[in-house]
Amino acid sequence: MMVPVRCFTCGNVVAKHWEEFDERANEGDEDPQEVLDELGVERYCCRRMLVSHTDLVDIVSPYQ
Repeated sequence: MMVPVRCFTCGNVVAKHWEEFDERANEGDEDPQEVLDELGVERYCCRRMLVSHTDLVDIVSPYQ
């Protein structure tokens, strides 16, 4: 549904990077690796939180 606020493994805040990452990597032509490097997300556990997230709010909302 919503991007997790903190990384499940290390506890760093990752939600603050989601909007910019989504705009630049998923909707643009930029490489996700380069976007995460520029945002300062260094740990691989935090990177996977952003790369593997699927936004399902639009799909699930009609059923509420």
